[in-house]
Amino acid sequence: MSDRDDIIDLTIAYTWALDTRQFADLRHVFHPDATADLRGKACNGADEIITRIGRSVARFDATQHIVGNHQVHIDGDTATCRCHLQSQHTKYGLEGGENMLIGGMYLDRLVRTAGGWRI
Repeated sequence: MSDRDDIIDLTIAYTWALDTRQFADLRHVFHPDATADLRGKACNGADEIITRIGRSVARFDATQHIVGNHQVHIDGDTATCRCHLQSQHTKYGLEGGENMLIGGMYLDRLVRTAGGWRI
């Protein structure tokens, strides 16, 4: 696979980890020193990012995250990737409706490591 394919596959691996609740798999997605701005909350390090994401997703009975329209720019051992996100979150018995549809985009910076690309 090309670097571009590897990066796109990484963004998809992220969604599978969320939707299957395999949060430990996110350690293969994020660099240990990753930083993130998650809905206005600054997270420093993969552990903090994974904890925050895991807590958010675990509140729901089911989720489905879909990413597309990837735009990848590679410069040696660094890269950027932006893609659109659409996700459905389900919480059974929620007053006002059980399903929520969310849209947005991911803007990621990546680095090539011995284990492959990491956000």
